[in-house]
Amino acid sequence: MAEVFSPTWSHRQNIIGIRYTCGYCGTDTSPAYGWPSDVIGGTNRRGYIGICTYCNKPSFIEVDGAYIQRVTPSAVIGKDVEGLPSEVKQLYEEARTCTGAGAFTSAVLTCRKILMHIAVEKGAADGLRFIEYVEYLATEGYIPREGRAWVDYIRAKSNEANHEIKIMARNDAETIVTFIEMLLRCEPPVHP
Repeated sequence: MAEVFSPTWSHRQNIIGIRYTCGYCGTDTSPAYGWPSDVIGGTNRRGYIGICTYCNKPSFIEVDGAYIQRVTPSAVIGKDVEGLPSEVKQLYEEARTCTGAGAFTSAVLTCRKILMHIAVEKGAADGLRFIEYVEYLATEGYIPREGRAWVDYIRAKSNEANHEIKIMARNDAETIVTFIEMLLRCEPPVHP
C-alpha cells in the first residue's frame, strides 16, 4: 500500500528551484512564493503549494529531494487548435483533459474517435468501420503523405487500447495527442 502524504504546512515563503508546467494555464513557471510542508519521516519528500506566476492559481507540487514527483493539477498535453468543427473541437479538448487527469487509455481512444469524426466531417458515410474511415481520409487526400505513418500509428495504438486488455501509458497518449494536433493543424487539400 502506498504511503499517504499528509503534510504539515508552514507559513508562506519564497520558493526557489522548482519549475513546472501549470495545469491551469499551461505556462512553464517557477513560483516565486508558496507554502512548503515539513519533510516526511526521514525521507526527502516534501510538498509545496506553489502559485503560478502567470495565472496566479495554486498547484500542489510533490518533490523527492531535487526531483518533482507530481504536480496537481497536471498539465494537459497538446495546444489549442483554432477553427475546428464543434464536435472535433469537443473531442480534442476531451482527449487533452484526459491526459491532464492521467486517463491515458481514454485519451488514446478519444483520438481514435476524432479520426472518425474528421472522416464524417469530410464526407465519409456514417457507420463505417474504423479502418474504412482511415482509408477514406487517405484516399481523399486529407492525410498528408508524410502523415500516413502518424495515422497508422494512431490506428495501431488505438486498436490495442480498444481490442486488447492493455493500458496505455503517458508516452502513448502524448505521442498520439501530438500526432492528432499536427493533423488538425494541417491545411485541408483543395478539391476542384
